[in-house]
Amino acid sequence: MFYYLSQIILDASVGTTWEQYVSPLRLFRYITFRVAGAAVTALLLSLWLGPKFISFLKKLKFGQDYVDKAEETGDFKARILSKKGTPTMGGVMIITVIYLTVLLWAQWNTMVQLTALSLIVMTGLGFYDDYAKITQQNSKGAAEHIKLWVQFLMAGFIAVYIWRNPETRSLITDIMVPFYKYPVLTGTIGTVFGLILAGLTIVGSSNAVNLTDGLDGLAIGCTVMVSFVFLILTYVAGHVNLANYLQISYVPGSGELSVFCAAMIGAGLGFLWFNCHPAQVFMGDTGSLPLGGVLGIIAVLIHQPFVLVIAGGVFVAEAGSVILQRGYFKYTKRRFGEGRRIFLMSPLHHHFEKKGWYESQVVTRFYILSVLCAVVALSTLKVR
Repeated sequence: MFYYLSQIILDASVGTTWEQYVSPLRLFRYITFRVAGAAVTALLLSLWLGPKFISFLKKLKFGQDYVDKAEETGDFKARILSKKGTPTMGGVMIITVIYLTVLLWAQWNTMVQLTALSLIVMTGLGFYDDYAKITQQNSKGAAEHIKLWVQFLMAGFIAVYIWRNPETRSLITDIMVPFYKYPVLTGTIGTVFGLILAGLTIVGSSNAVNLTDGLDGLAIGCTVMVSFVFLILTYVAGHVNLANYLQISYVPGSGELSVFCAAMIGAGLGFLWFNCHPAQVFMGDTGSLPLGGVLGIIAVLIHQPFVLVIAGGVFVAEAGSVILQRGYFKYTKRRFGEGRRIFLMSPLHHHFEKKGWYESQVVTRFYILSVLCAVVALSTLKVR
Protein backbone atom coordinates (compact mmCIF):
# COMPACT_ATOMS: atom_id res chain seq x y z
CA MET A 1 0.00 0.00 0.00
CA PHE A 2 2.78 2.44 0.91
CA TYR A 3 4.55 1.68 -2.36
CA TYR A 4 1.46 2.28 -4.50
CA LEU A 5 0.46 5.44 -2.62
CA SER A 6 3.98 6.85 -2.95
CA GLN A 7 3.98 6.21 -6.69
CA ILE A 8 0.61 7.94 -7.11
CA ILE A 9 1.87 11.00 -5.23
CA LEU A 10 5.17 11.06 -7.13
CA ASP A 11 3.46 10.75 -10.50
CA ALA A 12 0.98 13.50 -9.61
CA SER A 13 3.77 15.83 -8.47
CA VAL A 14 5.74 15.73 -11.73
CA GLY A 15 6.13 19.25 -13.11
CA THR A 16 4.57 20.89 -10.05
CA THR A 17 6.10 23.20 -7.43
CA TRP A 18 5.86 20.58 -4.70
CA GLU A 19 7.73 17.88 -6.63
CA GLN A 20 10.91 18.49 -4.61
CA TYR A 21 9.06 18.11 -1.31
CA VAL A 22 7.70 14.64 -2.06
CA SER A 23 10.91 13.33 -3.65
CA PRO A 24 11.85 11.40 -0.43
CA LEU A 25 8.93 9.09 -1.24
CA ARG A 26 11.19 7.52 -3.86
CA LEU A 27 12.59 5.48 -0.97
CA PHE A 28 9.54 3.23 -1.23
CA ARG A 29 10.84 2.00 -4.58
CA TYR A 30 13.75 0.30 -2.83
CA ILE A 31 13.14 -3.20 -1.47
CA THR A 32 15.78 -2.72 1.23
CA PHE A 33 13.87 0.26 2.67
CA ARG A 34 10.58 -1.62 2.61
CA VAL A 35 12.20 -4.70 4.18
CA ALA A 36 13.41 -2.59 7.11
CA GLY A 37 10.02 -0.91 7.39
CA ALA A 38 8.21 -4.26 7.35
CA ALA A 39 10.40 -5.74 10.09
CA VAL A 40 9.97 -2.74 12.40
CA THR A 41 6.24 -2.48 11.69
CA ALA A 42 5.62 -6.16 12.42
CA LEU A 43 7.66 -6.03 15.62
CA LEU A 44 5.90 -2.94 16.98
CA LEU A 45 2.46 -4.28 16.01
CA SER A 46 3.18 -7.55 17.81
CA LEU A 47 4.41 -5.83 20.96
CA TRP A 48 1.34 -3.56 20.96
CA LEU A 49 -1.22 -6.27 20.20
CA GLY A 50 0.34 -8.96 22.41
CA PRO A 51 -1.11 -8.04 25.85
CA LYS A 52 -4.51 -7.23 24.34
CA PHE A 53 -4.62 -10.48 22.39
CA ILE A 54 -3.53 -12.62 25.34
CA SER A 55 -6.24 -11.02 27.49
CA PHE A 56 -8.78 -11.67 24.72
CA LEU A 57 -7.80 -15.36 24.52
CA LYS A 58 -8.16 -15.69 28.28
CA LYS A 59 -11.67 -14.21 28.15
CA LEU A 60 -12.61 -16.73 25.47
CA LYS A 61 -11.03 -19.47 27.63
CA PHE A 62 -8.90 -20.56 24.69
CA GLY A 63 -6.31 -22.05 27.03
CA GLN A 64 -4.39 -25.30 26.98
CA ASP A 65 -6.60 -27.09 29.49
CA TYR A 66 -6.12 -30.40 27.73
CA VAL A 67 -3.27 -32.69 28.77
CA ASP A 68 0.00 -31.81 27.06
CA LYS A 69 1.34 -34.73 25.01
CA ALA A 70 4.67 -34.36 26.75
CA GLU A 71 3.05 -34.92 30.13
CA GLU A 72 1.03 -37.97 29.13
CA THR A 73 3.98 -40.35 29.51
CA GLY A 74 5.05 -39.28 32.98
CA ASP A 75 6.77 -36.59 34.99
CA PHE A 76 9.64 -34.47 33.67
CA LYS A 77 12.32 -33.59 36.21
CA ALA A 78 13.19 -30.53 34.18
CA ARG A 79 9.61 -29.29 33.73
CA ILE A 80 9.19 -26.82 36.58
CA LEU A 81 6.05 -24.93 35.59
CA SER A 82 2.81 -26.46 34.39
CA LYS A 83 1.69 -25.25 30.97
CA LYS A 84 -1.94 -26.08 31.67
CA GLY A 85 -4.24 -23.11 31.25
CA THR A 86 -1.81 -21.03 29.16
CA PRO A 87 -3.68 -19.36 26.26
CA THR A 88 -3.12 -20.96 22.88
CA MET A 89 -3.99 -19.94 19.29
CA GLY A 90 -1.44 -17.11 19.49
CA GLY A 91 -0.73 -17.92 15.87
CA VAL A 92 -3.77 -15.81 14.96
CA MET A 93 -1.88 -12.74 16.17
CA ILE A 94 1.29 -13.70 14.28
CA ILE A 95 -0.52 -14.27 11.00
CA THR A 96 -2.64 -11.12 11.38
CA VAL A 97 0.47 -9.02 11.94
CA ILE A 98 2.23 -10.61 8.95
CA TYR A 99 -0.75 -9.93 6.68
CA LEU A 100 -1.14 -6.32 7.77
CA THR A 101 2.59 -5.70 7.38
CA VAL A 102 2.83 -7.30 3.93
CA LEU A 103 -0.27 -5.39 2.84
CA LEU A 104 1.40 -2.12 3.87
CA TRP A 105 4.93 -2.65 2.59
CA ALA A 106 4.99 -5.18 -0.29
CA GLN A 107 4.17 -5.02 -3.96
CA TRP A 108 1.46 -7.62 -4.44
CA ASN A 109 2.86 -9.59 -7.34
CA THR A 110 2.12 -13.25 -8.10
CA MET A 111 4.83 -14.52 -5.74
CA VAL A 112 3.41 -12.62 -2.78
CA GLN A 113 -0.17 -13.55 -3.68
CA LEU A 114 0.64 -17.28 -3.83
CA THR A 115 2.38 -17.13 -0.47
CA ALA A 116 -0.44 -15.12 1.11
CA LEU A 117 -3.08 -17.52 -0.23
CA SER A 118 -1.31 -20.53 1.23
CA LEU A 119 -0.94 -18.69 4.54
CA ILE A 120 -4.72 -18.34 4.73
CA VAL A 121 -5.34 -22.01 3.97
CA MET A 122 -2.75 -23.28 6.46
CA THR A 123 -3.97 -20.89 9.15
CA GLY A 124 -7.52 -22.13 8.69
CA LEU A 125 -6.34 -25.72 9.01
CA GLY A 126 -4.33 -24.94 12.14
CA PHE A 127 -7.24 -23.01 13.67
CA TYR A 128 -9.56 -25.97 13.10
CA ASP A 129 -7.04 -28.30 14.74
CA ASP A 130 -6.55 -26.05 17.79
CA TYR A 131 -10.27 -25.39 18.18
CA ALA A 132 -11.00 -29.13 18.17
CA LYS A 133 -8.46 -29.64 20.96
CA ILE A 134 -9.92 -26.82 23.06
CA THR A 135 -13.61 -27.62 22.65
CA GLN A 136 -13.18 -31.39 22.97
CA GLN A 137 -10.86 -31.85 25.93
CA ASN A 138 -9.96 -35.44 25.08
CA SER A 139 -9.57 -34.73 21.40
CA LYS A 140 -6.20 -34.87 19.66
CA GLY A 141 -7.41 -32.26 17.21
CA ALA A 142 -7.98 -32.75 13.50
CA ALA A 143 -7.30 -36.24 12.18
CA GLU A 144 -3.82 -36.63 10.68
CA HIS A 145 -5.15 -37.75 7.31
CA ILE A 146 -7.35 -34.63 7.06
CA LYS A 147 -4.41 -32.33 7.76
CA LEU A 148 -2.22 -34.16 5.25
CA TRP A 149 -4.91 -34.05 2.55
CA VAL A 150 -5.34 -30.29 2.91
CA GLN A 151 -1.58 -29.71 2.99
CA PHE A 152 -0.90 -31.86 -0.08
CA LEU A 153 -3.77 -30.28 -2.04
CA MET A 154 -2.40 -26.83 -1.24
CA ALA A 155 1.16 -27.87 -2.09
CA GLY A 156 0.01 -29.60 -5.28
CA PHE A 157 -1.87 -26.51 -6.43
CA ILE A 158 1.20 -24.31 -5.94
CA ALA A 159 3.56 -26.79 -7.61
CA VAL A 160 1.32 -27.23 -10.66
CA TYR A 161 0.71 -23.47 -10.92
CA ILE A 162 4.47 -22.80 -10.94
CA TRP A 163 5.02 -25.55 -13.53
CA ARG A 164 2.25 -24.35 -15.87
CA ASN A 165 3.48 -20.76 -15.80
CA PRO A 166 6.15 -20.39 -18.53
CA GLU A 167 8.03 -17.77 -16.50
CA THR A 168 8.47 -20.04 -13.49
CA ARG A 169 8.43 -23.52 -15.10
CA SER A 170 12.17 -23.99 -14.67
CA LEU A 171 11.70 -23.82 -10.87
CA ILE A 172 10.08 -27.24 -11.19
CA THR A 173 11.78 -28.80 -14.20
CA ASP A 174 15.39 -27.98 -13.23
CA ILE A 175 16.53 -29.55 -9.97
CA MET A 176 19.20 -27.55 -8.18
CA VAL A 177 21.24 -28.72 -5.19
CA PRO A 178 23.40 -26.68 -2.79
CA PHE A 179 27.10 -26.15 -3.54
CA TYR A 180 26.60 -26.93 -7.25
CA LYS A 181 25.76 -24.32 -9.90
CA TYR A 182 24.20 -26.52 -12.59
CA PRO A 183 20.89 -28.45 -12.56
CA VAL A 184 21.34 -32.10 -11.58
CA LEU A 185 18.09 -33.13 -13.30
CA THR A 186 16.15 -31.60 -16.20
CA GLY A 187 13.48 -32.56 -18.72
CA THR A 188 10.72 -35.06 -18.00
CA ILE A 189 12.51 -36.75 -15.11
CA GLY A 190 13.28 -33.35 -13.62
CA THR A 191 9.63 -32.31 -13.95
CA VAL A 192 8.30 -35.39 -12.16
CA PHE A 193 10.91 -35.17 -9.44
CA GLY A 194 10.42 -31.39 -9.18
CA LEU A 195 6.66 -31.65 -8.65
CA ILE A 196 7.16 -34.27 -5.95
CA LEU A 197 9.97 -32.26 -4.35
CA ALA A 198 7.90 -29.07 -4.27
CA GLY A 199 4.99 -30.86 -2.60
CA LEU A 200 7.17 -32.60 -0.03
CA THR A 201 9.05 -29.39 0.74
CA ILE A 202 5.87 -27.46 1.56
CA VAL A 203 4.14 -30.26 3.49
CA GLY A 204 7.31 -31.40 5.23
CA SER A 205 8.26 -27.89 6.33
CA SER A 206 4.77 -27.21 7.67
CA ASN A 207 4.71 -30.37 9.77
CA ALA A 208 8.33 -30.06 10.88
CA VAL A 209 7.73 -26.62 12.43
CA ASN A 210 4.55 -27.98 13.99
CA LEU A 211 6.47 -30.85 15.62
CA THR A 212 9.13 -28.43 16.90
CA ASP A 213 6.51 -26.34 18.67
CA GLY A 214 6.70 -28.10 22.05
CA LEU A 215 8.84 -25.88 24.26
CA ASP A 216 8.54 -22.20 25.12
CA GLY A 217 10.06 -20.10 22.35
CA LEU A 218 11.64 -23.00 20.48
CA ALA A 219 9.66 -23.09 17.23
CA ILE A 220 9.21 -19.35 16.80
CA GLY A 221 12.87 -18.60 17.60
CA CYS A 222 14.12 -21.09 15.02
CA THR A 223 11.55 -19.81 12.52
CA VAL A 224 12.94 -16.29 12.88
CA MET A 225 16.46 -17.56 12.13
CA VAL A 226 15.39 -19.49 9.04
CA SER A 227 13.34 -16.49 7.89
CA PHE A 228 16.46 -14.33 8.10
CA VAL A 229 18.31 -16.77 5.82
CA PHE A 230 15.50 -16.62 3.28
CA LEU A 231 15.25 -12.84 3.53
CA ILE A 232 18.77 -12.74 2.10
CA LEU A 233 18.13 -15.53 -0.41
CA THR A 234 14.92 -13.95 -1.74
CA TYR A 235 16.61 -10.57 -2.11
CA VAL A 236 19.50 -12.11 -4.06
CA ALA A 237 17.19 -14.25 -6.22
CA GLY A 238 15.16 -11.17 -7.15
CA HIS A 239 18.22 -9.05 -8.05
CA VAL A 240 19.41 -9.96 -11.53
CA ASN A 241 23.01 -8.76 -11.08
CA LEU A 242 23.51 -10.46 -7.71
CA ALA A 243 21.86 -13.67 -8.91
CA ASN A 244 24.09 -13.83 -11.99
CA TYR A 245 27.21 -12.99 -10.00
CA LEU A 246 26.50 -15.70 -7.40
CA GLN A 247 25.32 -18.08 -10.15
CA ILE A 248 21.95 -18.88 -8.60
CA SER A 249 18.53 -18.84 -10.25
CA TYR A 250 17.19 -15.38 -10.99
CA VAL A 251 13.46 -15.31 -10.28
CA PRO A 252 11.75 -12.06 -11.35
CA GLY A 253 9.52 -10.66 -8.62
CA SER A 254 10.90 -12.87 -5.88
CA GLY A 255 12.57 -9.89 -4.23
CA GLU A 256 9.18 -8.92 -2.82
CA LEU A 257 9.25 -12.14 -0.81
CA SER A 258 12.04 -10.57 1.24
CA VAL A 259 9.38 -8.16 2.55
CA PHE A 260 7.33 -11.23 3.49
CA CYS A 261 10.34 -12.71 5.31
CA ALA A 262 10.95 -9.41 7.11
CA ALA A 263 7.34 -9.41 8.29
CA MET A 264 7.80 -12.95 9.60
CA ILE A 265 10.96 -11.91 11.44
CA GLY A 266 9.33 -8.89 13.06
CA ALA A 267 6.14 -10.74 13.98
CA GLY A 268 8.17 -13.70 15.25
CA LEU A 269 10.38 -11.58 17.48
CA GLY A 270 7.34 -9.74 18.82
CA PHE A 271 5.60 -13.02 19.60
CA LEU A 272 8.76 -14.43 21.19
CA TRP A 273 8.58 -11.56 23.71
CA PHE A 274 5.46 -13.24 25.13
CA ASN A 275 6.30 -16.84 24.23
CA CYS A 276 9.71 -17.08 25.91
CA HIS A 277 9.93 -19.18 29.09
CA PRO A 278 7.64 -19.12 31.01
CA ALA A 279 5.29 -18.60 28.07
CA GLN A 280 2.32 -16.28 28.39
CA VAL A 281 0.83 -17.62 25.17
CA PHE A 282 1.34 -20.49 22.72
CA MET A 283 1.02 -20.12 18.96
CA GLY A 284 -0.54 -23.56 18.53
CA ASP A 285 -1.08 -25.21 15.17
CA THR A 286 -2.71 -21.95 14.05
CA GLY A 287 0.79 -20.50 13.91
CA SER A 288 3.16 -23.41 13.39
CA LEU A 289 1.44 -24.99 10.36
CA PRO A 290 1.24 -21.78 8.26
CA LEU A 291 4.68 -20.50 9.25
CA GLY A 292 6.31 -23.79 8.30
CA GLY A 293 4.28 -24.00 5.12
CA VAL A 294 5.28 -20.47 4.07
CA LEU A 295 8.96 -21.26 4.55
CA GLY A 296 8.53 -24.26 2.27
CA ILE A 297 6.66 -22.23 -0.35
CA ILE A 298 9.27 -19.47 -0.37
CA ALA A 299 12.03 -22.07 -0.75
CA VAL A 300 10.24 -23.54 -3.78
CA LEU A 301 9.55 -20.12 -5.32
CA ILE A 302 13.23 -19.14 -5.28
CA HIS A 303 14.48 -22.57 -6.41
CA GLN A 304 16.12 -23.43 -3.07
CA PRO A 305 14.20 -26.34 -1.47
CA PHE A 306 17.36 -28.21 -0.46
CA VAL A 307 18.81 -25.11 1.18
CA LEU A 308 15.73 -25.09 3.42
CA VAL A 309 16.78 -28.54 4.64
CA ILE A 310 20.11 -27.05 5.72
CA ALA A 311 18.77 -23.77 7.16
CA GLY A 312 15.99 -25.61 8.98
CA GLY A 313 18.28 -28.31 10.32
CA VAL A 314 16.62 -28.18 13.75
CA PHE A 315 13.20 -28.69 12.15
CA VAL A 316 14.57 -31.60 10.11
CA ALA A 317 16.04 -33.23 13.22
CA GLU A 318 12.76 -32.83 15.11
CA ALA A 319 10.67 -34.30 12.30
CA GLY A 320 13.26 -37.02 11.63
CA SER A 321 13.20 -38.11 15.27
CA VAL A 322 9.44 -38.64 15.08
CA ILE A 323 9.65 -40.60 11.82
CA LEU A 324 12.49 -42.79 13.13
CA GLN A 325 10.79 -43.36 16.46
CA ARG A 326 7.47 -44.38 14.94
CA GLY A 327 9.04 -46.49 12.21
CA TYR A 328 11.40 -48.34 14.57
CA PHE A 329 8.64 -48.90 17.11
CA LYS A 330 6.32 -50.45 14.48
CA TYR A 331 9.14 -52.54 13.00
CA THR A 332 10.29 -53.98 16.33
CA LYS A 333 6.73 -54.64 17.44
CA ARG A 334 6.09 -56.62 14.27
CA ARG A 335 9.49 -58.36 14.45
CA PHE A 336 9.82 -59.06 18.17
CA GLY A 337 6.28 -58.63 19.45
CA GLU A 338 7.30 -55.62 21.54
CA GLY A 339 7.83 -52.07 20.36
CA ARG A 340 11.23 -50.53 21.06
CA ARG A 341 12.37 -46.91 20.98
CA ILE A 342 15.43 -45.12 19.66
CA PHE A 343 14.83 -41.98 21.72
CA LEU A 344 13.50 -41.66 25.24
CA MET A 345 10.69 -39.64 23.69
CA SER A 346 10.03 -37.84 20.44
CA PRO A 347 10.11 -35.14 19.11
CA LEU A 348 13.78 -34.71 19.88
CA HIS A 349 13.43 -31.84 22.36
CA HIS A 350 11.47 -34.10 24.72
CA HIS A 351 14.26 -36.69 24.55
CA PHE A 352 16.64 -34.17 26.10
CA GLU A 353 14.04 -33.16 28.67
CA LYS A 354 13.81 -36.82 29.66
CA LYS A 355 17.59 -36.82 30.06
CA GLY A 356 17.23 -34.06 32.66
CA TRP A 357 17.92 -30.91 30.64
CA TYR A 358 15.95 -27.88 31.74
CA GLU A 359 13.54 -26.49 29.17
CA SER A 360 15.55 -23.28 28.80
CA GLN A 361 18.72 -25.34 28.22
CA VAL A 362 17.12 -27.29 25.39
CA VAL A 363 15.79 -24.14 23.74
CA THR A 364 19.06 -22.20 24.01
CA ARG A 365 21.15 -25.08 22.68
CA PHE A 366 18.77 -25.66 19.80
CA TYR A 367 19.02 -21.93 19.03
CA ILE A 368 22.80 -22.31 18.79
CA LEU A 369 22.39 -25.23 16.38
CA SER A 370 19.88 -23.22 14.36
CA VAL A 371 22.36 -20.34 14.01
CA LEU A 372 25.01 -22.81 12.82
CA CYS A 373 22.60 -24.26 10.25
CA ALA A 374 21.77 -20.72 9.07
CA VAL A 375 25.46 -19.91 8.53
CA VAL A 376 26.00 -23.10 6.53
CA ALA A 377 22.90 -22.36 4.44
CA LEU A 378 24.12 -18.86 3.62
CA SER A 379 27.52 -20.26 2.62
CA THR A 380 25.79 -22.01 -0.31
CA LEU A 381 25.55 -18.61 -1.98
CA LYS A 382 29.31 -18.49 -2.48
CA VAL A 383 30.64 -22.03 -2.17
CA ARG A 384 29.96 -23.74 -5.49
